[in-house]
Amino acid sequence: MITSVKDRIENHEKALEKIAVDKIDPGSLLDEKGNVLLDQVVCADSIKALNDAPEGWADLVFADPPFNIGYLYHGYDDRLKTEDYLKFSEDWMRAIHRALKPDGSFYLAIGDDYAADLCVIARRKIGFTMRNWIIWHYTFGQQTRTKFARSHTHILYFTKSEKDFTFNADAVRVASARQLVYNDKRANSKGKVPDDTWYLRPQETPEPYFDPGSDTWYASRVCGTFKEREGWHGCQMPIAVLNRIVLASSNPGDVVLDPFNGSGTTAVAAMLLGRRYVGIDQSPQYVAHARKRLAATREAMEAKKAQATIPEGSAQELVKLAEEAAAAERESRLFTDTDAFGRKRVSR
Repeated sequence: MITSVKDRIENHEKALEKIAVDKIDPGSLLDEKGNVLLDQVVCADSIKALNDAPEGWADLVFADPPFNIGYLYHGYDDRLKTEDYLKFSEDWMRAIHRALKPDGSFYLAIGDDYAADLCVIARRKIGFTMRNWIIWHYTFGQQTRTKFARSHTHILYFTKSEKDFTFNADAVRVASARQLVYNDKRANSKGKVPDDTWYLRPQETPEPYFDPGSDTWYASRVCGTFKEREGWHGCQMPIAVLNRIVLASSNPGDVVLDPFNGSGTTAVAAMLLGRRYVGIDQSPQYVAHARKRLAATREAMEAKKAQATIPEGSAQELVKLAEEAAAAERESRLFTDTDAFGRKRVSR
């Protein structure tokens, strides 16, 4: 039985190392002329790589950094002292502020423990303008014995400029209660912009308020039994969340940056929706498998386009390809012997 944190870390590292990967050398964001290379996932330290690159080239940043709660990542210790973690957070947020264009946007997914701290750093010390504190509620969280079960993640939405930024309201509108429930003729026929509010679990509230197409951020975590699950990374974001962010805060051809690429969901969403992408991760294993995931998605896109089944510019049809690529047998879907807490996986 694994009893110590050290044992869990060592066990998880060994499990990841067992998965064969292509040799990944430390990379660079830049070409020989010093320009940022797009549509790539690079193995590098994101702070150094971004500070070595030119300023003002990214349109949108999504970051899902380590939460500093003892999660097991490959090649990274998620148990920093608070002052060290906050310094690290300020450093990488300054680096992405530098990389963003003047009209760029920044979304930060973070847990309870440091959400308030990072919000203060981003706003008061770095100079981001906060637009929303979004609560993403997922349908089942980790069960606990001494406190209420946690079933949400904070998504902090910032822009670099207070007034100049991209927000495509029509791209993310959903049917409103006025339309669905009250049949109010005054309702906007296009629907409404989604809320950023708290709400009860779906089973505790009558339909249709919590239908997946409703106006809340209703999306499940990517759990172990899901076909979307890659298996080699413990913190995989659901593509439904990234689709909404990419559609709302970027335009086709814009550059989407993820400084903690992980399982590669941000890059997949960006590619499916016709954006350029750059992902950075310090783990060669994560980079290798994210590239394979992107390749599987690209093949699905090309097959659909060859069949002429996707209308030009149809985001709705394109995003369905993520599910199709995930459902297929794919090289990137590999499970380690242990989960992200170093525990032996249980057969499902």
